[in-house]
Amino acid sequence: MPVRNTSLKKSWILQPRAAASRPICAPWKLHKVAGQQALQLAPFAKFPWLIHGFSTRHGGVSALDGQKLLNLSFMEWDAKENVLENRKRLQSTVDAKDLTLVVMTQIHSDVIHPFSTVPSQPRKGDASITNEPGLLLGTQTADCVPVLLVDPRKRVVAAIHAGWRGTLSRIAQKTVGRMQMEFGCGPTDILAAIGPSIGPCCYEVGAEFVTKFAAQFADADEYFDEARTGDEPNPLQWLNMKPPGHQPPPKNVHLDLRKANRSQLVAAGLRPKNIYTSDLCTGCRTDLLFSYRKEGAQSGRMLSVIGIRKPQRRRRPEIRCA
Repeated sequence: MPVRNTSLKKSWILQPRAAASRPICAPWKLHKVAGQQALQLAPFAKFPWLIHGFSTRHGGVSALDGQKLLNLSFMEWDAKENVLENRKRLQSTVDAKDLTLVVMTQIHSDVIHPFSTVPSQPRKGDASITNEPGLLLGTQTADCVPVLLVDPRKRVVAAIHAGWRGTLSRIAQKTVGRMQMEFGCGPTDILAAIGPSIGPCCYEVGAEFVTKFAAQFADADEYFDEARTGDEPNPLQWLNMKPPGHQPPPKNVHLDLRKANRSQLVAAGLRPKNIYTSDLCTGCRTDLLFSYRKEGAQSGRMLSVIGIRKPQRRRRPEIRCA
């Protein structure tokens, strides 16, 4: 696909300050329970059998720089017992105390695992699917895009971790295909929640990313503020009399991973009206969320979870003798 050479900034690229000032608006809301909180989506909450939520950085027992944080991944700077307690707190917040959490070892891939039982050892991959009540699928992020899917007709759910590598490998689109293959799901029945992630305001990448994405996606130029490859002629080398190869490196561009994953879901057959995208940027909102890019190696990790409630057992009525 030919890449357009343009220096015009696209209007959807927000400045970080503007992105940080955005409130949490419907259909998203912060669900709060006893000092704990999780971001939830109203269209998902209307299904009584469905459990879901996107964690924030608040309400945990992990200690870092004098703060108590809800870190949900096993990090070098945090104790294992803290992470386990934090996970219990998140499950309590989203009313999933009786579900078993399934979290994979994420490898920035397009590997997808369907689960019918809890694995004896963590699987390596970046998307999980189940139709089994009692399993709570989780994906860990601190800038990457978390995507939760639900087919309310078939009662199938999925959790996806989409960094730039997974996005480039079409993991969101492939997960929808796997739901069709494994469970007979119809894409037009599926609802998607694209959770908080680093926004185009803060996600600066090399100009070579334009080439990487343009090789895979026909609409790739819509993911970037400037569709430059870095190979365009640079007039500065003649103006400043520097020989070729000594000019400044090409300027970086801004990438919208959320838009790229939304485009994949539409390509997979989802109705655009059934795809809900949070505009919370992890880079702008470090007051609420974790961001590896902004905080470095000591950033915590958030957990996005989705699962199917266990069926309620009906109590037999007591028979009293006269």
